[in-house]
Amino acid sequence: MRLLEEERSLSEVARMVGSSVSSVWNWREALARDGDAGLRSKPASGRPSRLTAKQRAKLPKLLLRGARAHGYTTDLWTTSRVAEVISREFDVEYHPAHVSRILGSCGWTCQKPERRAMERDEKAIEHWKRYKWTAVKKKPSA
Repeated sequence: MRLLEEERSLSEVARMVGSSVSSVWNWREALARDGDAGLRSKPASGRPSRLTAKQRAKLPKLLLRGARAHGYTTDLWTTSRVAEVISREFDVEYHPAHVSRILGSCGWTCQKPERRAMERDEKAIEHWKRYKWTAVKKKPSA
């Protein structure tokens, strides 16, 4: 703005500060209209959330009840399932890809379940590793 006060042209100031002429013009107008406050940065607010703060606070409580409590055959939460629960409970539609952002804002993170057989016997596996595997594995040659 000092450069403009020195009666330099918009294009000259734009070139000097590495900006566009339209930006310099907007800055000049904001300063004239709002003073120094007009030049302060303003964060982009983005589109307002379709879930209210109250609904967003209730969502984790609903999910903590488990997927089975909401009619699913397993307790595995997927973004599609969460989107369906949000639709049923709050009458708000979200694409499953966006649901992960909502969950992230609630402090939830993506977790992949370990792929292990339900019949797995940890004690038997540990016994096999300790006693049988040592006998089966190759020994270094002399």
